[in-house]
Amino acid sequence: MALKCGIVGLPNVGKSTLFNCLSNAQAQAANFPFCTIEPNVGTTTVPDERLNKLSELVKPQNIVPTTVEIVDIAGLVKGASKGEGLGNKFLGNIRECNAILHVLRCFDDDNVVHVDGKVNPVSDKEIIDAELQLKDLESVDGKMKKYEKLAKVGADKDAVRTFAALTKVKTALESGNSARTAALEENELPYIADLHLLTIKPVMYVCNVDEASAKTGNKHVDAVKEAIKNEDAEILIITAQMESEIAALETYEEKQMFLGEMGLDEPGVNKLIKSAYKLLKLDTYFTAGVKEVRAWTITKGMKAPQAAGVIHTDFEKGFIKAEVIAYNDFVTLGSEAACREVGKLRIEGKEYVVNDGDVMHFRFNV
Repeated sequence: MALKCGIVGLPNVGKSTLFNCLSNAQAQAANFPFCTIEPNVGTTTVPDERLNKLSELVKPQNIVPTTVEIVDIAGLVKGASKGEGLGNKFLGNIRECNAILHVLRCFDDDNVVHVDGKVNPVSDKEIIDAELQLKDLESVDGKMKKYEKLAKVGADKDAVRTFAALTKVKTALESGNSARTAALEENELPYIADLHLLTIKPVMYVCNVDEASAKTGNKHVDAVKEAIKNEDAEILIITAQMESEIAALETYEEKQMFLGEMGLDEPGVNKLIKSAYKLLKLDTYFTAGVKEVRAWTITKGMKAPQAAGVIHTDFEKGFIKAEVIAYNDFVTLGSEAACREVGKLRIEGKEYVVNDGDVMHFRFNV
């Protein structure tokens, strides 16, 4: 599955520094606005200790983690919804992403210029929220005009449902709230899907703090938590500058020593990617053989044939059965053969809902 997270935020909040830590690509990081003119795109692996454990047991020729695509999008300014700055390009790039990582500056440093001259992450958040909401309102109004007459007549049931869904979204947007807060039923979502609304995407607020606040946060983080308490959103505290220092270390041992000295159990970017997975309601299953141990990304609740289709569409078309071993059983018993011997390998059919961590092989015929 091609997953894409967009890093957004006002200029100079630490977006490109964070991108450098997350991605194999290297974006320029400098102390002035619009450092990132074109969206930088990179790929980062999803850290998963289970993949490492399976690899230790199977000893494959190759290990393939699952990945997430990260897009560092140019800094936003007031008026972006009307095309100010790099507004139209910025908003277009967000539209292509599955989720938004909204970086907020939560540190004080006179040596780092703030685009508005003061550190206020809640105000920063509101600027970007307002621009995205205005752009979404423009899209909603445009579609409502097409459906208003049809909905009033009432003969076209789909038009009535579409107009009702759009009305809910418009009410939320005009109240200064994002589309994700609109009281939409699951069956109403298809009626607005073609708009690719910016504020309906899941969002994670990434509070970029100084080293002293890395573990406990600070007054700026507290203000953000209060501001988003009614939103369906994740929040994560990270120190982008420290993360860049960790990323620059060459060996795993050096990184662990650095983390130990800072009193941290793992890099913040690992937590960010894991949190992004949770945000997108994703799970992982594994295939494990002597040639390759590999992690595969699926949406939570996906059934076996669709999970097989993530490997190849032919697997889904010709799906017969799935051989399934629970991750804990595989690790406890040490091998597929041992699991088969004691009956821990199950044969599942088309209605089986894949569990996070399942070790699977598919039988198919095309």
